[in-house]
Amino acid sequence: MIDIKQIHHVAYRCNDAKETVEFYQDKLNMDFLVAIAEDKVPSTQAPDPYMHLFLDAGQGNILAFFELPNSPKMGRDENTPEWVQHIAFRIEDEAALLSAKEELEAKGVDVLGPTNHGIIKSIYFFDPNGHRLELTCVVGTVPQMDELKRVAPLMVEEWSKTKKAPKHAAWLHEM
Repeated sequence: MIDIKQIHHVAYRCNDAKETVEFYQDKLNMDFLVAIAEDKVPSTQAPDPYMHLFLDAGQGNILAFFELPNSPKMGRDENTPEWVQHIAFRIEDEAALLSAKEELEAKGVDVLGPTNHGIIKSIYFFDPNGHRLELTCVVGTVPQMDELKRVAPLMVEEWSKTKKAPKHAAWLHEM
């Protein structure tokens, strides 16, 4: 039986390895852990040089990037709104969220929010590669989280039939 312990890392593409490391170190205070560079892809043996970066996202979570200089210029899925694909980092509480917003803005980052999602509050901004980032804090109660878990299967089942937003958790944005 598969027994997943945690996500080891998630990997994204970057335009410039050095600029990416400096952004995450300077703006989000992440520690730069490891760099791996090869002239061939280990899993396929394809001749494609790359730089693979690993940054500490806290609590054993790792955020990784690849710079691929011989590949076509990096783009994004133009059929998906840019708010959909994002990386969300949890921080301690609402005070830390507001402090992070001030710190990011002082460092020249354009920040949207905070946005109240009922059980979390979030701020949003972009890294130099165009990846949308979110800092979020949990404000939901245990009973709220239990209720959301209870209705989740019902919501997915209804969505699969109607493709219209089920109202089981509408209270999240009505608060």
